[in-house]
Amino acid sequence: MNELLILGVILIVVLGFFNRVWIKNKFFPEKHTNYTIDDQFNSDKRDREKEIDHLLSKMGKNGVNDLSAKDRRRLDELSKK
Repeated sequence: MNELLILGVILIVVLGFFNRVWIKNKFFPEKHTNYTIDDQFNSDKRDREKEIDHLLSKMGKNGVNDLSAKDRRRLDELSKK
């Protein structure tokens, strides 16, 4: 029994070693710290546009009435930027 436990631990350590890059990227993704001001602005703009598109697609046939009050406020905030 002890031998199987030791073998299991060794196997986990070896697999972890060979997959360390994947594990690092999965659990500790790199943050983009080298943005220029333009890159940051464009990234924020794309995020706003995606959120606006999502809210507009939720509107459906009835227009603004399909949105919740929270969604309407968020759409107003995003449209003012």
